[in-house]
Amino acid sequence: MVTKPQVLRQTSAADTEAVTSHEPAGYDCPFCALQAGRYNERNRPDDVVAVTELAFARVSPRWWPANPGALLVVPRRHVENLYDLPEADGHAVWDLTKLVAGAVRAAYGCDGTSIRQHNEPAGGQDVWHLHVHVFPRYADDRLYERHRESVYAAPEERLPFAQLVSAELSLPTTF
Repeated sequence: MVTKPQVLRQTSAADTEAVTSHEPAGYDCPFCALQAGRYNERNRPDDVVAVTELAFARVSPRWWPANPGALLVVPRRHVENLYDLPEADGHAVWDLTKLVAGAVRAAYGCDGTSIRQHNEPAGGQDVWHLHVHVFPRYADDRLYERHRESVYAAPEERLPFAQLVSAELSLPTTF
């Protein structure tokens, strides 16, 4: 018999109680740092392929073996997870996700795309700012079987993918 988990909050608009945060004290959010102009090996301005008023997209520094050039779509506002995402930001993220998925398919010539978003540690979240993964997909790529084989791509490896998707989108790429 499956027991129903405790609800942390109701999801109605009238209920404003926040879900417990899993963000560690002093967390340096990589997506907020990128927007603020603070860069490192995994967080470069050249990774950004699109910027809108409420969301942005960038090539992910983490790649799976048969799916290079995956992207992340991120709300510009710091929001830890889906539960606390304001409606307008959610629409902006989803609208940009749709554009990015189409651009990935066109720019990479892949067979399809997969979209993924994680909430809380039990849901696989390990970056404490909401983001949506957009993966290029190829026949028999075994994406979901190869999680432990993921690696961090160097900036020079990410750049050609960012250029392809950015050209396909024709949106601003600076904050």
